[in-house]
Amino acid sequence: MEEDGVKVLGSSVSPFSLRVRIALDVKGVPYEYVEEDLKNKSQLLLHSNQLLVIISGERVVEEQTIEHKLWPYWGVLGHSLRGMYRCPEGELREKATKETVANISLLEEAFGTAFDGSKGNPFFGGECIGYLDIALGARSVWFQVVEAMNGVKLIDPHTAPLLHAWLLRFSSADCVKKSLPHFHKVLSRGYQVQREYPLLTYP
Repeated sequence: MEEDGVKVLGSSVSPFSLRVRIALDVKGVPYEYVEEDLKNKSQLLLHSNQLLVIISGERVVEEQTIEHKLWPYWGVLGHSLRGMYRCPEGELREKATKETVANISLLEEAFGTAFDGSKGNPFFGGECIGYLDIALGARSVWFQVVEAMNGVKLIDPHTAPLLHAWLLRFSSADCVKKSLPHFHKVLSRGYQVQREYPLLTYP
């Protein structure tokens, strides 16, 4: 890899590094993706101390910057979604599930009104995929995994028709689908996290 190239360090099952990859693909920026073992991190990742993009040896895109800007829209949903696969079965998981369903309902309403989804806008970014699409859409496989782990349907064409149609459009875009992780790989990771890092309190 040449020093002036673009390098993305990350895990294929992580929505955080996936956001960066999708953003680069949307913009048509070529890059080298380096899969990291987060339990045995490379020296480059240790020196960088986070998942990021490196261009000419400098940090240029930090996923946390995007996260902070979009927190009011998807941060609470991300928290309740994690609760659905990290909380043990019982009262805590039921609470997380109820909050996730409520958060999706709010997001459905926001997409239809504030982002003109009800008027035909295909994406949160309007006619094209934007930052919020990437932030939310990077979790698309995780949505499916959480549904499978809990035996529920979260983004349903009847209860969230705008989000359901949006998710299909986003996931089928050429700049997105080539980087999406395989369902079973993410499912395996979901069960691993559930075993190794259970949430014993919620929220």
